[in-house]
Amino acid sequence: MPGSRKMEFKGNYWHETCFVCEHCRQPIGTKPLISKESGNYCVPCFEKEFAHYCSFCKKVITSGGITFHDQPWHKECFLCSGCRKELCEEEFMSRDDYPFCLDCYNHLYAKKCASCTKPITGLRGAKFICFQDRQWHSECFNCGKCSVSLVGEGFLTHNKEIFCRKCGSGVDTDI
Repeated sequence: MPGSRKMEFKGNYWHETCFVCEHCRQPIGTKPLISKESGNYCVPCFEKEFAHYCSFCKKVITSGGITFHDQPWHKECFLCSGCRKELCEEEFMSRDDYPFCLDCYNHLYAKKCASCTKPITGLRGAKFICFQDRQWHSECFNCGKCSVSLVGEGFLTHNKEIFCRKCGSGVDTDI
C-alpha cells in the first residue's frame, strides 16, 4: 500500500496496519511485543492474557517467582507471616495456608517435647511419639529412671513420668 511502512519480524513481513496484536487487534508498530505460538501480543495484552500475578502485591511476575498453594509469588513477596522474613531460600512450615519461617512456627505452633521442651516439627522425616496429651522426640522417649529407650516398647506411666516395664513394676502406675 502506498505510504505504508513494511514491518518485518522473525523473517515475516506485514503492512504496518496488518502487524497487530493478536488480542486487541491494535497495530503493534515499533512498540515492544511478546511473541507466542498463537501470535504476537502487545505487552499489556500479553500480561492480561498470559502473565502470572503475585498473590501478595498483585503485580506481574516477569521472571522467576515461586508457587505456594498453587498461587504464584514474587520471591521478594514470599514472606513469613510472623516476622516478615523472606522465605524463598529458607525451609518453612505452613499453618492455615500461611507460610512461617521455622523460628516463628516453632514459637507459635509447634508442640513441645515433654522431655526436652524443644519444638517437635517432624522435619526431614523426624520421628516423634504421641501419648495422651504429650509428645516426645523419638530420642527423648526414655524411661524416667534408667533412661532406656521406650520407642516400640511397652511402658508404664506414673503422674507425668514414663517408665520401662522393669522400672515401673515397683511404682504405683496410672495404667
